[in-house]
Amino acid sequence: MKEIWISNSYGKINLGLNVLEKLASGYHNIETGFCFIEWADRFEATPASRNSLTMSDEKIPVDDSNLIVKAITLLEKEAGLKDHFHINIQKNIPTGAGLGGGSSNAATTLRMINKIANLGLQETDLMELGKKLGADVPFFIQGNPGFATGLGTEIEPLPIQPDGWIVTIFPGEPSSTLEAYQFATPNPEPEFSLKKVLLEDPIEEWQYLIINDLEAAVFPQMGIVGNIKDQCYEFGCSYASMSGSGSGVFGIFEQDFVAIHAYESFHSMGFSANLTRPLFEPDLGIYKKQID
Repeated sequence: MKEIWISNSYGKINLGLNVLEKLASGYHNIETGFCFIEWADRFEATPASRNSLTMSDEKIPVDDSNLIVKAITLLEKEAGLKDHFHINIQKNIPTGAGLGGGSSNAATTLRMINKIANLGLQETDLMELGKKLGADVPFFIQGNPGFATGLGTEIEPLPIQPDGWIVTIFPGEPSSTLEAYQFATPNPEPEFSLKKVLLEDPIEEWQYLIINDLEAAVFPQMGIVGNIKDQCYEFGCSYASMSGSGSGVFGIFEQDFVAIHAYESFHSMGFSANLTRPLFEPDLGIYKKQID
């Protein structure tokens, strides 16, 4: 009998994103709300004589540049990992969409290997390791919606998962995070408190109170992203925005049949899309199966 371990690696969207300050290091202080979507990659890990990685999307490199490989290397260096694994990924989250697929994969790798190899690391230990891999990796390890500040690594869990249907759309081409921040204009004093709006104001008011500062940098370069956002409103959403640095866009809908119509319409236009249920909670379980 052979062991196979299975888990899902979920994507995220950003509820607003304020670029507050550009630092001397070239990075930026930001504030943003993180919540989960049901778009997920499927992980399968099996014990092996050496480490190997396969992806259903062959365009994604599986060398040392991949965050999954980096996560395993980090566990070997920092936690004494001696075991080896073959990891196979069914890749569903689009790459370069601002949906956190790579960071989520890194977090899932840390959580899975920690459990399978009995490394004994606590969640706080995994979050500290995650910071070395990417700014929002700790969010995916924690598994709760939250409010991120600083470089995006300081995350306060908050109950901000929207009570509405979320339709997330990928335009088909990625946007550049580097360029998005390069052309963004920092504003240290946003007009409205993003945290307060997310906690207290109804979703139908968000379009007047919440902005993503990176949209102004991305839309002139990728007009299709702005067009998809406009289409979300035309389909009847309460709030629409680009996620993170793009190019993914999401709309939040109050009624299921309106959301389903939008989801199906974007699919019929040839876009990849996902539909997320209200108050969605990701299943971060790691499940073992025995196979012949």
